[in-house]
Amino acid sequence: MANSASGMAVDDDCKLRFLELKGKRTHRYIVYKIDDKVNKIVVEKLGGPDESYDSFTASLPEKDCRYAIYDYDFVTEDNCQKSKIFFVAWSPDIARVRTRMLYASSKDRFKRELDVTHEIQATDASEIEIENFKQKAY
Repeated sequence: MANSASGMAVDDDCKLRFLELKGKRTHRYIVYKIDDKVNKIVVEKLGGPDESYDSFTASLPEKDCRYAIYDYDFVTEDNCQKSKIFFVAWSPDIARVRTRMLYASSKDRFKRELDVTHEIQATDASEIEIENFKQKAY
């Protein structure tokens, strides 16, 4: 179990589920949350491999922060099927300031632990539209 800069521990299940998504494609997305009761980052929701992008965005709370991993599939100009894994830092402007600061201070270490290179930071729904993934995937 690793500690992030904020002192927030990372539940072992977080990395295990990420490795399942990355290696076996058993999940389309994973939503993580900071559980204040145990001071850990934990898995909140797993999206099945056939779940839609809309299902992913609906799983992000309107007024609270979350981390998420999304496996974005796309076809290149050469007609090749590809996929890129994105780390999403969801921190809506209307979330509590303390919560936003806690997520911000834990993000880099958690992202490094999962070893994800592509990132989307979003403060409102327009920043997690599928077009943003498309632009960053190329």
